[in-house]
Amino acid sequence: MKLSVTLLLAAALSGAASIGAATGIAVAADNQITILYDVFGNDHAMKKDWGYSALVEVAGKRILFDTGNDRDVFAANVKAKKVDLTKIDFVVLSHRHSDHMAGLSYVLRVNPKVKIYAPQDGLGGIYGSSIPSSFYRKDDSLPPEMRYYDGKPPEFVKLGRAWQDANIELIDKTTEIAPGITLIALVSETTGTRELKELSLAVNTPDGLVLVVGCSHPGIEKIVEAAAAINSKIRFIAGGFHLVVAPDDGIAKVVATLKDTFKVETIAPGHCTGEPTFTALKQAFGNRYIYAGVGTSLSLGPSTGGGQRRGEGPVLKPNELTTYRKFVRHEDPFGVP
Repeated sequence: MKLSVTLLLAAALSGAASIGAATGIAVAADNQITILYDVFGNDHAMKKDWGYSALVEVAGKRILFDTGNDRDVFAANVKAKKVDLTKIDFVVLSHRHSDHMAGLSYVLRVNPKVKIYAPQDGLGGIYGSSIPSSFYRKDDSLPPEMRYYDGKPPEFVKLGRAWQDANIELIDKTTEIAPGITLIALVSETTGTRELKELSLAVNTPDGLVLVVGCSHPGIEKIVEAAAAINSKIRFIAGGFHLVVAPDDGIAKVVATLKDTFKVETIAPGHCTGEPTFTALKQAFGNRYIYAGVGTSLSLGPSTGGGQRRGEGPVLKPNELTTYRKFVRHEDPFGVP
């Protein structure tokens, strides 16, 4: 009898996998997102620092999404959670800001051949790119020794990358990279980060779409709108919403859009979402708001958040908050006008 049940279960799982492959829906029995890098949390084994990284285990894949702000902090947190970087399937770098990619040097030390997806960022992109040599004006009256490429440029100029030997694939447009797993590519139109391309990870599961975002520079509403084109049932969103210095009315608009327009089921904000936005989302989503401090594992089972801890990010002291907001506005590392 026990053998029969086992065989039936195996057949059911095999059938589910076949259905997923045929329909573009990612099927897996045990899925979770583990926050490896953020500036708040209650896991004393983890180091806190500004930045973001998450290990996304879904659809039979182990995906490292971003790598944090500091190589050594990232390495310490990876070791604390006993994450084997040699077993990850691929890395997604959401965008070129250092607080999302500084730990990549450690990843490459451990797993130098790992596949890395990064946004194609145009001229001077840190991940490398190539551009038509027609981009620059030419002057045929100059002698060859004063001309670029002696006056005989290649059709395309190949630009270097920060990690020359890394296995990087550049993503220029929204692309399904595996059955049910899509990288959404959008461009920021915000002052300070205009033309910045950012990738978000969308996984289409039988229970709805799971969305992981880095900083949401193009706008969290635009990212969710693009995700809804894949599956209108937005089951779960984790990551940074880039509302860290947003005014209350702007926050209220975004919260209403996520809750009422897109009817997002469960939300697990972190990183640059911002403390007032943590509060507003917690009030709006109630027990569908999931605490996502560093070291937290977020279950993506059918009853997402059933027994998970709810809460909000840390509270900064008044002088810390004033200094921090002043720094963000004037130094503008996150493109906040």
